[in-house]
Amino acid sequence: MLDIIATLSFSSPDDTAGFAVRMGSILRPSDVILLHGGIGAGKSFFARALIQSVQDVPEDVPSPTFTLVQTYDTQLGEIWHADLYRLSGPDEVIELGLLDAFETAISLIEWPDRLADLSPQTALHLTFTAQNDDTRTLTIAGNADLWKTRMTAVLHDPS
Repeated sequence: MLDIIATLSFSSPDDTAGFAVRMGSILRPSDVILLHGGIGAGKSFFARALIQSVQDVPEDVPSPTFTLVQTYDTQLGEIWHADLYRLSGPDEVIELGLLDAFETAISLIEWPDRLADLSPQTALHLTFTAQNDDTRTLTIAGNADLWKTRMTAVLHDPS
């Protein structure tokens, strides 16, 4: 069972990007972040801001909608950004090599429902809900014993 760690509201894309930057500061290899939400909810925007914040030289971070997976070498180690929308089931997840990435890389997974039972128990779930063009609500859930302490710095916006 997942524990609700926090519910946040972002009134602008800059707020969402700021949270992504703070989130990037606490991640380490083998962290799996499952990004839930409908089309246009902000999953790819969040992933792009997080990835660019930990690159030595920020580069273009396209949505992996058609490539399924994009990988990036970063200050934190390798990041895998996957969009599973076009997959039909967990067998295709295995073919992509995601299970190995879950053990060695930071994994940002859009449309994680396609993982089914392959979803790691240690994953952090971020659920984005679009309220209007700019406003987003984010619900953060996971195993509180694993994530609550690490999330403290992320949840307290210094600005």
